[in-house]
Amino acid sequence: HGVERSGRAVLKKAFKREQVLGYFAKLPASLIGMEACGGAQHWARQLVRMGHDVKIMAGKTVKAVN
Repeated sequence: HGVERSGRAVLKKAFKREQVLGYFAKLPASLIGMEACGGAQHWARQLVRMGHDVKIMAGKTVKAVN
């Protein structure tokens, strides 16, 4: 789920694991928020190497977007 600064949704897409890095590699540097989980640190490191700013949030502060 991607949003603009205004909060308007601009992306609702599901990815397979092998597609994630390829997709984000094509984007300009962005702020990426993700829910903390077992793989969050790994994904964050990969995204930071691409120039993105990554914020990991506790699961209790994240709500699902339908």
